[in-house]
Amino acid sequence: MTQPQRKPGISNRHRSLLTSGILLAGLSLAPANERRFTYAYESTTPPKGLIEVEQWFTFKDYDDQQRYEFRTEVEYSFTDRFQLALYLSDWRYTDSETGKDKAEWRTAGIEGVYSLTDPNKDLIGSAIYGEVLLGPEKFALEGKLLLQKNFGPLALVYNFILEAEWEGESLRHLDERVGVIENVLGASYQISPSLFIGAEALHEVEFEDWSEAGDHVFYAGPNVSFRNRNFFATATALFQMGDVAGEPDTQVRLILGMDF
Repeated sequence: MTQPQRKPGISNRHRSLLTSGILLAGLSLAPANERRFTYAYESTTPPKGLIEVEQWFTFKDYDDQQRYEFRTEVEYSFTDRFQLALYLSDWRYTDSETGKDKAEWRTAGIEGVYSLTDPNKDLIGSAIYGEVLLGPEKFALEGKLLLQKNFGPLALVYNFILEAEWEGESLRHLDERVGVIENVLGASYQISPSLFIGAEALHEVEFEDWSEAGDHVFYAGPNVSFRNRNFFATATALFQMGDVAGEPDTQVRLILGMDF
C-alpha cells in the first residue's frame, strides 16, 4: 500500500523553537526609552525627537514624620545619544508627629545625559549625566557615571554619583554645605513584552562641609515596571538595611511616563 505523502510544513518542534525565538527576540529588543528603575539610571537614551513627560512620586517614612515628594519632568532627545530634561517643579509635603506639617516648593532644574557605548553591542554600556537644581533655599550640582550590561531580557546597571548641595534661608545665605557620594545597583528581568521585575540597592554617605563623613546608609528592595505602547509605570520600594537616625526607614517611589 502506498503511504500518503506528508505535506510540507513546519513541525510542532520547529514551530515551538520558532515561537520561542520570536519571544526571546521581543524580550531582548525592548525600546531604548524604557525606564526599568526609579533610583538607578540606565545608560541608554531614547531615539532622536522623542518627547517624554514623567511624573514622580516618592514617599519617605521617618521615625517621627512622613514626607511626600513630587516632581514633574519633561525630556527631549536631541540625538540618539543626547537627552536633555527639565524639572519643572520639585515640591514636598511633610506630615510631622509634632504637628509642624509643611508644604514647600523646593527646586527646578535641568539634566543632561550623553550615551557613550551600547549595553547590547559593546562590552559594557556607559553614559555621563549632569544635573543642576536651583530653588529659593537650595542650590545643587550632581554628576553620574552610568554603566549597564544587557544579557537578553536581563539588564544590570551601576551608577556612581557625586553631589554637592548648598542650603540655607535664602540663596544669599546658603550656610549648609554638604557633599554626597552614592552607589546605586539595579537588576531587572523582562518576563513579558509589558512586564519587568527586579531589585535596586542604594549606598549613601554625606560629608558635612566636604570634610567629615557621616553614617553610611544602605537600602535595598524590589521593583516592578509595566509598559503599554507609549505609557510606562515603574515602582520601587527600598528598606533601610540598618538603623541610621535621621534617615528614612522606608522609601517608595513611583514614576509614570508618557512618550510623544
